[in-house]
Amino acid sequence: MLPLLPALDGRVDVVTLADDCGGCGDPLPAVDAHAVIAHAAANVLTAATRGPEFIEPTLRGSLALVSSQRGVANLTCMELTHVDERGAARMVDVSAKDVTAREAVATGRLVTTAEVVGLLRRDGLPKGDALAVARVAGIAGAKRTSDLVPLCHPIALHGVTVDLELTDDSVEIVATTRTADRTGVEMEALTAVVVAGLALYDMVKAVDRTATLTDVRLLSKSGGRTGEWQRDPQ
Repeated sequence: MLPLLPALDGRVDVVTLADDCGGCGDPLPAVDAHAVIAHAAANVLTAATRGPEFIEPTLRGSLALVSSQRGVANLTCMELTHVDERGAARMVDVSAKDVTAREAVATGRLVTTAEVVGLLRRDGLPKGDALAVARVAGIAGAKRTSDLVPLCHPIALHGVTVDLELTDDSVEIVATTRTADRTGVEMEALTAVVVAGLALYDMVKAVDRTATLTDVRLLSKSGGRTGEWQRDPQ
């Protein structure tokens, strides 16, 4: 069994945690949220070996003292909505939610070489117009999100855009998804980015098998009960 970490009882030395997990080690308001979440996840895995009834209190105890700090989301008020009280996966019932306009923006990057970027600029790849293929693939991927991610709701997307920007050695991917529905379109935006990136890789792999799809993340969302959210600039 994994050793039980100190945060199980709600006490966590956040500054030490940031040091241990590669964070900045600054005072509490500047704590590395990723380090806190990683620490909480380790605690939850340990709690799960004791029984499902220990999972929720362990998660809350691990995050409670940092959730109100600047730069850290209020994680303790969140529920793992795709997990029921017994710890089993479920599809959330959203029938009682209001239909609202919703939007999400996600981004990612395909890192390659300057030579490949040059080929992309002049449409010189063996398979043809890689950027056009990636845009269509991203849109198609967004429309199939519920088929790829098991617990996502099928959503009638009202708009999907996939923008690609060439830099010196990468392709920046930004996907925007929109709908009027009872649940958000964050997963659709993220899926669009990933599928566009995979299509790009497929197009460039003949000349650069080391190309890497990286930094896939949500930038913003709007609509629904939680309203506006935007990633803090780094």
